[in-house]
Amino acid sequence: MPVFRINENELSFPHPVLAREDGLLAVGGDLSVERLLLAYSHGIFPWYNPGEVILWWCPKKRFVIFPDEIHISHSMKKYMRKHVFRVVLNRNFADTMHRCRIKREFKEGTWISDEMEEAYRRLHERGYAVSVEVLEDDELAGGFYGVCIGKCFFGESMFSEKENGSKTALIAFAQLLEQQEFLLIDCQFHTSHLESMGGRYISWEEYDGLLRQGLQR
Repeated sequence: MPVFRINENELSFPHPVLAREDGLLAVGGDLSVERLLLAYSHGIFPWYNPGEVILWWCPKKRFVIFPDEIHISHSMKKYMRKHVFRVVLNRNFADTMHRCRIKREFKEGTWISDEMEEAYRRLHERGYAVSVEVLEDDELAGGFYGVCIGKCFFGESMFSEKENGSKTALIAFAQLLEQQEFLLIDCQFHTSHLESMGGRYISWEEYDGLLRQGLQR
């Protein structure tokens, strides 16, 4: 499959099924609120190295967590019983996103550039980008951020300041999403960490159907 180049003056994307086998769909465009919302509404997301051209991805197999399938291991249950946790939405979106960036830069490099931070800050101001933070014994333990459209949540990146910080935040948030009848948490790519928490692959056809349902609500 070819990789399509996006015209910055035209708000559109190629059809998601035209993505390459590795998930790469298109290059170029911008990170405007309108383009990002259009992308996520079709299962497309940006992921590229700072300073390089924007790359847009749409994997044909989707790795997701269904909120009612979040897995809490025996050790996590035991850990959570020993501490007092408080989960907060949008405590400080910019801080949470920047912490995700710093943690990744230190370990393996990151796609979260100044340009990305600014773009998702604008999404947050419009009510679409959400941060989730957990405080353990009144100290920040971890969190993550993502994009929320309709009854679908698209996870972006996580950080932990304490042991199990991001895990606790994801468990609590998944339980909240289940109560709110959300259909899925889109993890975008597979990780063993997310698989251990209930993540699994679904086909593009199933994903696309759930996405359409979720956006209609």
